[in-house]
Parts: sequence; C-alpha cells; structure tokens
Amino acid sequence: MDKSPEIPARPRIYLAGPDVFRPDARDHFIRLTAACDAAGLAALLPADGNEEQTPDAPEMQIYKANMQRLRSADGVVANLQCFRGMEPDSGTVFEVGAAIALGIPVVAYGVPEGSYADRARAALQCEVDANDVLRESGTGIAVEDFGQPLNLMLACSIHIAPTPEAALKKMAALLAVRHATEAGNP
Repeated sequence: MDKSPEIPARPRIYLAGPDVFRPDARDHFIRLTAACDAAGLAALLPADGNEEQTPDAPEMQIYKANMQRLRSADGVVANLQCFRGMEPDSGTVFEVGAAIALGIPVVAYGVPEGSYADRARAALQCEVDANDVLRESGTGIAVEDFGQPLNLMLACSIHIAPTPEAALKKMAALLAVRHATEAGNP
C-alpha cells in the first residue's frame, strides 16, 4: 500500500485586535482571512458574541471562546494600533500577554512610528527632571523612555511588522523556522 506523506495542517493564527469593533468588521476579517490563506496560514477569528449561546453571560462567553481559540493557536497576529488613546486596546494587550505566557509567538502591526515617549510628549505636557527622567508635568509620573515604540513588556516580547500582510508573512517565516528546528533541521 502506497503511503503518501502526510500533508501538515496550515498553522492556525489567532487574529487579535480591536477590529471586532469596526463598522466593517465582517469585510475586514474576510480580507484578513484571505491574507492568511495567501501566507499559507489558517485564520482564527476572535469571538464576536454571535457564537452558539451558552448559559454564561455574553461577556464571559466571548472571553472563554477567545481564550479557547488563543490556546489552540500556533501564532498570534495582533493589531496594536492606538485605540481610544495613546495605547493599544487593553483586551488585545491581554491576549498578547497570554500568548507570550503560553509560548505562542506574536507578530504585531499597527504600531505607530517613533517612540512611546515621543507620543507622550506630543499628547501630554512633559518635562525632564533633574535626574534626566521624563515626567508628566503636574503629576510627576515618569514616562517610560527606552526609545521603544511600545511599553517595554510588549516591545521586548513580540515582533513588529508594518502591515497585517507583512505580519502574516513574518509569522509564516517564524513558524517555518520553529517547525524546522523542532524537526531537527535548523
């Protein structure tokens, strides 16, 4: 009996981000799913509350569905654009942190150019204190200034790409290297 080599499943990529809130969310996810397909990846879309109903409250149902999808993912591609302020969506940041804790690689896009400190300086009144620490004027709260585009906990744990398509290509490359390394072919 001829045994053909098993075709590996396409890596499953959880698409994190505030995109579920977009007025064109459905069309946006159709485009992202097509981009995943083009990169040889399978899209895992975030829950949007339209899943099969359970006895859980709707917000708990969405949380549980997203965590299940996240745990089953081979990678996460996250939209970390500023959302309602200078920072990325807090739910997306949670998902990125959970993915990192689970050992799942993350590639982000939508990250603004320049450093976080530069954005803070543009949005808030800031001053440098006698110890050369950038601080918010009035409150005295220090502004993280490591020259990174995001808080160091994000910037040091993820890869950043300029577009969703570039992020998906980067993720495909990262997973190919991981697969080759695990197979003993570095």
